[in-house]
Amino acid sequence: MSKINSDLNLYNTSDRAASKFVPLNPGKVGIYLCGATVQAPPHIGHIRSGVNFDILRRWLTAIGYDVTFVRNVTDIDDKILHKAVHEEIPWWAVAMKYERAFTDAYAALNVLPPSYEPRATGHITQMIQLMEKLIANGSAYAPGNGDVYLEVRKLKSYLTLSNQKLDDLQSADDADLTYKKDPRDFALWKAAKPGDPSWPTPWGDGRPGWHLECSAMAHAYLGEAFDIHGGGLDLIFPHHENEIAQSESAGWAFAKIWMHNAWVTTSGEKMSKSLGNSLQVMEILKKVRGIELRWYLGSAHYRSMLEFSFEALEESSVNFRRIEGFLQRAKEILKADIEPSISSQFATAMNNDLAVPQALADISELVRIGNTAITENDLTALAKSASEVRGALGILGCDPFDPIFASSNSAKSEVLDGLISLALEQRNAARARKDFAASDAIRDSLTALGITIEDTPTGSRWTVN
Repeated sequence: MSKINSDLNLYNTSDRAASKFVPLNPGKVGIYLCGATVQAPPHIGHIRSGVNFDILRRWLTAIGYDVTFVRNVTDIDDKILHKAVHEEIPWWAVAMKYERAFTDAYAALNVLPPSYEPRATGHITQMIQLMEKLIANGSAYAPGNGDVYLEVRKLKSYLTLSNQKLDDLQSADDADLTYKKDPRDFALWKAAKPGDPSWPTPWGDGRPGWHLECSAMAHAYLGEAFDIHGGGLDLIFPHHENEIAQSESAGWAFAKIWMHNAWVTTSGEKMSKSLGNSLQVMEILKKVRGIELRWYLGSAHYRSMLEFSFEALEESSVNFRRIEGFLQRAKEILKADIEPSISSQFATAMNNDLAVPQALADISELVRIGNTAITENDLTALAKSASEVRGALGILGCDPFDPIFASSNSAKSEVLDGLISLALEQRNAARARKDFAASDAIRDSLTALGITIEDTPTGSRWTVN
């Protein structure tokens, strides 16, 4: 789909409604996604955000947009400093170690690398420039102890994203209240503490506040105004509200659309390291393939909570294997590579605020049509349905023919091929000597293992259910 499709509608958290997507610059889209604070191995709650916004990026690209995708790395934070003490290694080693863990997890789930992946510590200069601007126009103040604060009472608008009232807001707990004009003022910069990393500024040595980092980095790569800012629901307040406050105080329009993915939950609670209910991505990948975990995480609508269980993951994996098996059979029957295309029904679903559940229903229907075409030996219909299935899976990042998945599974596939081929040879030998009891026993054993055998005039075919 090379032509721009103007029917895309996206939900904007700030409007609490979906509306037609119109980019700031025709044909181009700028996206900033709040990335990881690299202080622990990634759990599936972290990675769901990456998967959801990767689907958005792939769809925007498919309908013809040139997408600049920025995902930051927060590599300096209280949690990183605490982990450094716990692990008895330098803070930067903690950040580097877990940044690599996130990179590996994203790659295992076929999340495309961002156009830019800025680290907070690499953009101190831009942060200082932003603070200078805010102090100069009276939006921020430096009380003299090395801290810098944004003065919330001077904001023309605040808390519109989270729909709160300033008078109901509790004190910001990001710094000592002693030096604040108002307890709700939040820190742009934190004065240096003994033993902690720090950088020099005109107001004293220190390190950046979390909110300042993202405003400075988004501006550095996307400019004063860009199309979409993304992140998890938990970032709406205070992080995204404070990004808006400091950016608009600097005179920047900042993000036009705010998109937020819902959480992964366990027993109804948000998955998080602090609650002790997090499930690390690499541990789950010992049980299922990366393509199956991605399929599961991307299967719910991005604004819907996803209740995790291993039973649900297994059911989702089985469903995906059926689709994968159909494509493998289609490729074998057609004796050609399957060229991806997009069905109108799939496009309609994706243009409706990325309605993936609706898109999955279209995929299921295409597989049904394709299986009927196989039964009726209708190669034209089979080629069309297989093409549209593969096209849809590509947008969802779950194309089984994608080299990233094919290469990781090739060794296992070769072993499985060999074992099943050996079993089929034994079955064929039993049938040749008219030992149908042995032939049926082999077939039943394979069926019990989830292997379906189909006898055709050209020989036996097998698929994994």
